[in-house]
Amino acid sequence: MRTVDDADRPRLAPHVRLTFDPVRERHVLLAPEAVSVLNGTGAAVLGLCDGERTVAEIVGELNGRYDHVAGDEVRLFLSRLAARRCVEVGDG
Repeated sequence: MRTVDDADRPRLAPHVRLTFDPVRERHVLLAPEAVSVLNGTGAAVLGLCDGERTVAEIVGELNGRYDHVAGDEVRLFLSRLAARRCVEVGDG
């Protein structure tokens, strides 16, 4: 598994969509033949993954919204999604 680092600029893969599911009252990540139900922080992370912001910038933005967001947890979350090909990462 490729490890996502602070300089990477993650974005959702073209075949993946982040949306709000009114039935579950949660954000979900939709991929072919898969649905991942997200917690609020996971949805916030993915909502910032636009291919423009670096992981460090995403962590900084999240720290402005929440009391404490651990950069290593965000990198691990994105690394796992990258391994599942739900997130693409690249350096600017």
